[in-house]
Amino acid sequence: MTLAGRLPAVPELLRDRPFRRYWTAQSVSVLGDEVHRIALPLAAVLLLGAGAGDMGLLTAAALLPALLFSIPAGAWADRRHSRRRVMIAADLGRLAAVASIPVAYALDALTLTHLYAAAFAVGTLGALFNVCAGTVYVALLPVERYVQGSSLLNGSRAFAFTAGPGVGGGLVQLVTAPFALLLDALSYLVSALLLGRISPAEPPPAARGKRHATAGIRWVLRTPAVRACVAATATLNFFNFIFQALFVLYATEELGLGPGLLGLALGAGGVGGLLGAALAGRVVARFGVGPSMTAGFAGFSVPLTLVPLAGGPTPAVVGMLLAAEFASSFGVMILDISANSYFAAAIPDALRSRVMGAFQTVNFGVRPLGALAGGALGSALGLRPTLWVATAGAALSVLWLLPSPVPRTRRLPDRAAAGGG
Repeated sequence: MTLAGRLPAVPELLRDRPFRRYWTAQSVSVLGDEVHRIALPLAAVLLLGAGAGDMGLLTAAALLPALLFSIPAGAWADRRHSRRRVMIAADLGRLAAVASIPVAYALDALTLTHLYAAAFAVGTLGALFNVCAGTVYVALLPVERYVQGSSLLNGSRAFAFTAGPGVGGGLVQLVTAPFALLLDALSYLVSALLLGRISPAEPPPAARGKRHATAGIRWVLRTPAVRACVAATATLNFFNFIFQALFVLYATEELGLGPGLLGLALGAGGVGGLLGAALAGRVVARFGVGPSMTAGFAGFSVPLTLVPLAGGPTPAVVGMLLAAEFASSFGVMILDISANSYFAAAIPDALRSRVMGAFQTVNFGVRPLGALAGGALGSALGLRPTLWVATAGAALSVLWLLPSPVPRTRRLPDRAAAGGG
């Protein structure tokens, strides 16, 4: 009996062993990241008494490396023969950084400074990992499989949204936040082991030439659809991370939610994400990749206005947060799957890590700025007014796309037309 005969319900791509290992590595890692996402700020709030300014610094520490290091990391990675090995090294480094937190806690030596340093180290290695991941991904799949591959990867992410916060909140409740981070640490080990068992035929390293490091930036600036997406993403992420920096503090202090209910509210968003990942291929096929991206920007941002609206009895508060997370997670899956597929096809292989470095500088680089702005505005205006600023600003990000070619782009670009570099 063939593998297809034994596993009729398994998506076709997951019958391909190299991609299955890559997908499993990413799936385990993002599940750990979701535990990390709730456990790290809860460690700061519950164990070390962090306030709004401290939470802004903690969020910024994790995100600042993308602003500082993505472009040089992309230029360096494009000259490597194996980006996969770079990803493995980054995973092992993140394992050590995250595992140091429960060790420090066990020794009664955990401080906010330690959390900032660990978050900065994880962010630095994550920036390097991410600029390499696109090259490995396109080496595993033909262009006609990009939407399906992106749907599977983002489906895992949606599952992580569902399970991770609930697991993280439960572990924080049972064994304290630092030890909940052990799951995240172990996820990096599993990812490294699985990446070690694939060997895709990566494109040759780029020759080092004049203006090598800035080639990715120049390509983005001269490509109108990509330029508009980058501007919209920068706006969305700046305001969204004002929101993210204060959300846990707002939910625990102003709305009175404990770790368990907070984890439940966050995890329920994964249901919307799973639905979005399952339907994204049909949405892109029906409406086109560009209209799907445009709708995704609005669908991600607008539902989050329910969060500053939340109030009243605890069931009503939890219900509003559930609705916000569900709808927003559905929207972000449509956005990510369509945008990731478009970028995978559009970016030339010879420039891939450098373009991803430039995009990551904007995509992730504005996040610490948003987090720091969130801390400052939260201290000056209060938590709820700042969340109104954040959600309104994020909703306006879609305006960048409207005059661009994006809303009229129905098909993925031809890889041959995109090649060069």
